[in-house]
Amino acid sequence: MMEQSGLLTEKKTDIKSLTLPELTAEMEAMGEKKFRAGQLYQWMHQKLAGDYEEMTNIPAALKEKCRERFTYTSLVCVREQISKIDGTRKYLFGLSDGNVVESVFMRYKHGNSVCISSQVGCRMGCRFCASTLDGLERNLLPSEMLDQIYAITRITGERVSNVVVMGTGEPLDNYDNLLRFLQLLTAEEGLNISQRNVTVSTCGIVEKIRELADEKLQITLALSLHATTDEKRRKLMPIANKYSIKELMEACAYYFKQTGRRITFEYSLVGGVNDTPEDARELIALISPLNCHVNLIPVNPIKERNYVQSEEKAVLRFKKTLELSGNNATIRRELGRDIDGACGQLRRRHIEETPQEVGK
Repeated sequence: MMEQSGLLTEKKTDIKSLTLPELTAEMEAMGEKKFRAGQLYQWMHQKLAGDYEEMTNIPAALKEKCRERFTYTSLVCVREQISKIDGTRKYLFGLSDGNVVESVFMRYKHGNSVCISSQVGCRMGCRFCASTLDGLERNLLPSEMLDQIYAITRITGERVSNVVVMGTGEPLDNYDNLLRFLQLLTAEEGLNISQRNVTVSTCGIVEKIRELADEKLQITLALSLHATTDEKRRKLMPIANKYSIKELMEACAYYFKQTGRRITFEYSLVGGVNDTPEDARELIALISPLNCHVNLIPVNPIKERNYVQSEEKAVLRFKKTLELSGNNATIRRELGRDIDGACGQLRRRHIEETPQEVGK
């Protein structure tokens, strides 16, 4: 079994989750020259090799030693769906234990963006999210988060410039593996993606927000707020039973103080639930003291819940109210509506259709 916070699988080290210094130490322990670590690292994290056989300058004997000593994460594409509306691509990737995770590839004017999952399933229980319907299966290893990006790059042949950890799972519930993933993703010896081009979304685990702030990374923190009062937020998000909005706002202020990075508030607009003019005014009062941006998200309906998307006029009215008060707000571009666009929808459909293939 995988150690959920470690890098071991069946007593083998997960090679793609190692930093370059760690890999160098492993090579020395195996009696190999230090430069072999750099070669292996480049094949895995720059050339995105699917397996050792692609590594043309690695001796066969070393490849065999690596197979015996390490596991090598290489995700298998189970399904690919391409939107006829906007070209968004949604992928379902198979893991070595039979579980599946989903990722999304999106093209923007500023570059290609990939949204990845951080867990198999989720235990946060947000009412409007398909990811939580079957609970949490397990955490993803750093290599399994990385290889969602690597696999999409291999499939599309296009460079990824922006990464959003906003797919299935709560990233801060997989904190140690998330930090390792961020370290590898932004390493100069790897894809070297700028920290400023990485966004991590959270439903609001206060102590982990503060821990992340103390790391003083330059990533963007996106908080899934979705309501302006504790009572209303508890109806949408069970995590609100543990942390009050006051505690969340204090943690967000601390994050900005430590990092200088403004917070993004994700606000899913649910018809008749949190999209009224009063909700907008309450949101303004809540966020005005903070340096922040509001991302309004017309909720993606899922068949297991009875929430509906706000009408367009309500969305535009909400945005205008925020802007008139001096707050920066955008409406998230709707992508992939025709390809199970909401988080967890594709994985859930796959589970329903092929339950025997999913490790439980």
